[in-house]
Amino acid sequence: MVDSSGDMLRKKTVKDFDFADKRVLMRVDFNVPLDGGKVADDTRIQAALPTLEYLLDQGAALILCSHLGRPKGQVLPELSLRPVAEYLDKMVDAPVSFVEDCIGPEAESAAEVLSPGHILVLENTRFHPGEKKNDPEMARQLASLADVFVNDAFGTAHRAHASNVGVTSFLPAVAGFLLEKEIRYLGQTIANPKRPFVAILGGAKVSDKIGVIRNLIGKADQILIGGGMANTFFKAQGYAVGDSLVEDEVLEVARKLLVEAGPALRLPVDVVIGDEFDADARRKAMGMGQIPDGWRILDVGPETIAGFAKVVAEASTVVWNGPMGVFEFPRFAEGTFELAKAVAESDAESIIGGGDSAAAIKQSGLAEKVTHVSTGGGASLQMLAGEALPGLVALQDK
Repeated sequence: MVDSSGDMLRKKTVKDFDFADKRVLMRVDFNVPLDGGKVADDTRIQAALPTLEYLLDQGAALILCSHLGRPKGQVLPELSLRPVAEYLDKMVDAPVSFVEDCIGPEAESAAEVLSPGHILVLENTRFHPGEKKNDPEMARQLASLADVFVNDAFGTAHRAHASNVGVTSFLPAVAGFLLEKEIRYLGQTIANPKRPFVAILGGAKVSDKIGVIRNLIGKADQILIGGGMANTFFKAQGYAVGDSLVEDEVLEVARKLLVEAGPALRLPVDVVIGDEFDADARRKAMGMGQIPDGWRILDVGPETIAGFAKVVAEASTVVWNGPMGVFEFPRFAEGTFELAKAVAESDAESIIGGGDSAAAIKQSGLAEKVTHVSTGGGASLQMLAGEALPGLVALQDK
């Protein structure tokens, strides 16, 4: 596969195309949380605005498509994009309309009468089973609505679906500003980091991050490991971990990674344990060693936080993906939030992978103080693992 960091340099972007009087199909990532039928967090909508406004200024008629949630090919009213379209209408100066399907006669009629400077939001692409199957017929119907395709949905760039990969067989396809920015930060920073380069990896599972760790060995000066995934490494070293979450099926892989990485891979030296997986669990901090039965590791300990913070303070580049503990429980959130503080206060170029780490940095109120917060969890992981993204590969080369 092509090295993902170099892909963007060779791909056409919206700057390479004339959009005057063109109908533009733009794939956005409007997979936002809804609460009582209202948008609960508009981060992803805000992230799409620079490309959206640029295309409108260029005289395009804009047709937006996105998925929302996991309807599994069924039409589920609670996962309709209508509330998102209504929310967008309040955010932009352009008139916004909504149509109750993304392909078929209704969508075709609405697209046909769309004027330059206007926005049409299509219904959830995943209401059709053809979306996730990258069905060519669905892709053809979607593509028939427009003259050109713009992909600005980094959050789904690691998936080959009809609305981001399939449509590129039928339309000229270029990247939007958000996609370009994500690739620049995630790809090129890792390909050519300012040193010392520190990677912080957390989250529950080692299995999700094996490719990332392998790719970073030899590239990162230090790899700091926390979260539930550290438990698997502890067990691989022969420590008793009580009732902690462990992936026994990857213990052998964990042992090999410890050998391959050597001293560059740093594990917690102390942990915070709870007597159950619960927000109100009893907690205590202890050194690594004998975690008693009935207790489980739920956060990194104070010594680890201090040690990791010192490494971060001396770094020139920091990439962070995955929390240090169960930060949803305030009693076990200290490791994650203290580390967020250390990253925000450092002078390093700091890139936060999407998903839980993005949520943690936002919750800590420090998102403004880091260089870049990614909008895509799975896509950023795939990039950190050095794998090509289908949504990017499918775009036109310069």
